[in-house]
Amino acid sequence: MLGVCRQYIKDLQFAEDIMCKGFLKVFTHLHTFKFEGNFEGWVRRIMIRESISYLRKQQFVVYDDDILDQTENQGVSFSSSELDVEYIQVLIDALPEGYRTVFILFTVEGYKHQEIGEMLNISESTSKSQLFKARKILQEKLKEKNIIGYGTE
Repeated sequence: MLGVCRQYIKDLQFAEDIMCKGFLKVFTHLHTFKFEGNFEGWVRRIMIRESISYLRKQQFVVYDDDILDQTENQGVSFSSSELDVEYIQVLIDALPEGYRTVFILFTVEGYKHQEIGEMLNISESTSKSQLFKARKILQEKLKEKNIIGYGTE
């Protein structure tokens, strides 16, 4: 579950704190779990919500159309022509916080835009816009390194 928290919170110590708070919430609310679904999925959703709650409290999440330039000059070196998972993670981590959160919720976690909007208190169209812009940034970064694959153009 630390990996789930780290998707949203870059700092390892803060991510560990959030994971601990998440597990505390899991144990506190264990009696509310309905054994109809997947327990791991239930715990995962708690970790995601705790991470997002932390970001909101810290005011790290910004949903702004004018922050595209923040991803420039990240200093990532990539010597191979093969697409490396670690490199992709670096690119995702370099996304502006709001874009990254929506990207992870949609692409990695599989939430729908309506659900993302409810979780982040944003409109469904804002969620779609953030995802589009996150993908565009990632595509541009991959183009810079000549690592564009199928379905990205």
